[in-house]
Amino acid sequence: MYRIENDLLGDLQVPVEAYYGVQTQRAIENFHISGVRLYQFPEFIKGLAYVKWAAVETNFELGLLDESLKNAIVQAAKEVIEGKFDKEFPVDMIQGGAGTSTNMNINEVLANRALEIMGHQKGEYQYCSPNDHVNLSQSTNDAYPTAIKVGAIHSNIHLIGHLKDLIASFRRKGEEFKHVLKMGRTQLQDAVPMTLGQEFEAFAATLEEEIDRLTQNSNLFLEINMGATAIGTGLNAPIGYAKRCAENLAKVTGLPFVSAPNLIEATPDTGSYVIYSSALKRMAIKMSKICNDLRLLSSGPRCGLNEINLPPMQPGSSIMPGKVNPVIPEVMNQVCFRVIGNDLTVTMAAEAGQLQLNVMEPVLIYAILESMQLMTNAMDTLREKCIDGITANEAHCRDMVLHSIGIVTALNPYIGYKNSTKIAKEALETGKSVYNLVLEHNILSKEQLDDILNPENMLAPKDFN
Repeated sequence: MYRIENDLLGDLQVPVEAYYGVQTQRAIENFHISGVRLYQFPEFIKGLAYVKWAAVETNFELGLLDESLKNAIVQAAKEVIEGKFDKEFPVDMIQGGAGTSTNMNINEVLANRALEIMGHQKGEYQYCSPNDHVNLSQSTNDAYPTAIKVGAIHSNIHLIGHLKDLIASFRRKGEEFKHVLKMGRTQLQDAVPMTLGQEFEAFAATLEEEIDRLTQNSNLFLEINMGATAIGTGLNAPIGYAKRCAENLAKVTGLPFVSAPNLIEATPDTGSYVIYSSALKRMAIKMSKICNDLRLLSSGPRCGLNEINLPPMQPGSSIMPGKVNPVIPEVMNQVCFRVIGNDLTVTMAAEAGQLQLNVMEPVLIYAILESMQLMTNAMDTLREKCIDGITANEAHCRDMVLHSIGIVTALNPYIGYKNSTKIAKEALETGKSVYNLVLEHNILSKEQLDDILNPENMLAPKDFN
């Protein structure tokens, strides 16, 4: 049940039903590294197919391929984009060779599918060759990074869609809790009153900022080095290929790809990955901070803040009956840690390039795609299993405000910082309320005090005139 294919190193058995060929088979045997395969990132596979589609259209337009061969390869590429051959991409995401195994994987799959379409058998490469036809006018060094960029842009669009869903969930809670008075805190100490709705709206607002950052940073992926081909000089690509291939890629993807102005610079440059990864890290830091807040606000239920209730998802202990842990924010925290760590991997991989190529791109794109995939899944989990089901302990929140020392801050403009400090200190030492101490010392009348310390009056700027 094998067919025999050969390459530079000799003959090798390839499963007879496989659309991949000898070089992919060698990669399968060589790289047992992460256990994560190309097929686990379908957007990346689509990116590879789009690049080959654009390349074959360009080669046809420049008179290098006949129409029947072009049509067969284009049909095969479209079928890969539709997801029909995802399992034919079994190469480990972490691999040596600057992505050559991945590039040959897509070349071989398209060649063998095109052979079928033209009525030939898999492996009859004299009619459609992975190297001479599918990879015509290209090398791994321009096709692979371009495919990374196509896949990353599509993955980013997908990521942003899920981020918007999470933001909407926080915003709905902001509206639901807009009347729930609570105590704000700085440095984990009582500060001044706010509403729970303001707190959740702030969560939505800080995440909404990330949409622009992710979009702006992903736009750097639109500059490509197709046609360079090996080191940026354009050797083995015909005149006009680079610009025309970028135009064709823009046409088939619907994205405004352009050819880099300096192809020798663009070939080893991984700066766009670094800055995009930094946007993922920034979002992860914010997301983890929010989950820290959710865990604090729900702490207790008797001996913590206990201002909100997270949906109970599972028993929290094998020894403590009745304990329920904030497992969903906890898992998001851990995802964020991984994303932050992946950003360091991207940084080191980008720095490790030498001369005219960065051979570390496989681990670089693996880190970015994993971060995007983890964050997408975790955001859905956080929204569905946590945020949408949060409830407020309204009476408890208000009671803490009314008995807080923090409301003395509202007295500053009326009695001065020194008097306010004196009242706060005495309240802490005696356990008396700020309200009663102000009246005892005849600092303000009851009417004045009631107006100033009305918690609802302390939620926004005030006209002291």
